[in-house]
Parts: sequence; structure tokens; C-alpha cells
Amino acid sequence: MTPQELRTLCLSFNAVVEDFPFNPETSVFKVLGKMFALSALGASPLTVNLKCDPEDAVRLRGEHEGLIIPGWHMNKRHWNTVTVVGAAGVAGGLPDRLVRELVEDSYDLVVAGLPRAERLRLDRA
Repeated sequence: MTPQELRTLCLSFNAVVEDFPFNPETSVFKVLGKMFALSALGASPLTVNLKCDPEDAVRLRGEHEGLIIPGWHMNKRHWNTVTVVGAAGVAGGLPDRLVRELVEDSYDLVVAGLPRAERLRLDRA
């Protein structure tokens, strides 16, 4: 998955905006003001921080050792750093299908935590 494909995927969900609150290189993808993905899209390796159910987070780290690690600069219980593409010239990264699932799960977790009125507004949009 390329950086542009990751960006397009994150923006494909309902009511998502891209923001740059930390610096111009770090994209933060939010749904109704709540972050569900964070990535320096120009970095190598390409990684993305994603929200994750705590039990799933531990399982995924074990199944994909070195490619899914506790969230860098995030709450390690609820966030994973996922390697999308290995460093330049080096093979590595997760299958695109799994990355898409993890991004969608992150979005869904954040939406589930929104107040009911905001969730209903999303359903109608």
C-alpha cells in the first residue's frame, strides 16, 4: 500500500477529515474531531498508529511481531503502530487487506465511542 492509498483509505470513511495538529508532515485522520489514525505519510518505513481493542492489540502484536508494535507516543493499551511498507529498498510490511481491516476497525472503535446523537448523525450522512 502506498502512502497515497493509505491516505485515500482513511479519507474514504464517513465524516473523516485530515488534520495536521503536530507538524506539516504528520497526518491525523479524525472522525467528528476524534483521532483514529496518525501517520507521517512521507516516512520510510511507512507506519500508521491505529486504535485497537486491548485484547486484539496484544494478539496482533504476537501474530505480526515487529510489524505491529505498541503505539509510539500513544496509550500502549489502546493503540498499535502498524508497519504498512518496509523501509526504502527493504521488503516488509503487512498485506494490504490486513491494513485495510485494521484501519476500518480503528475507525469503528472511535465511532462506537462517540455520543449516541453523533453516531446517529453519521448513520444519516
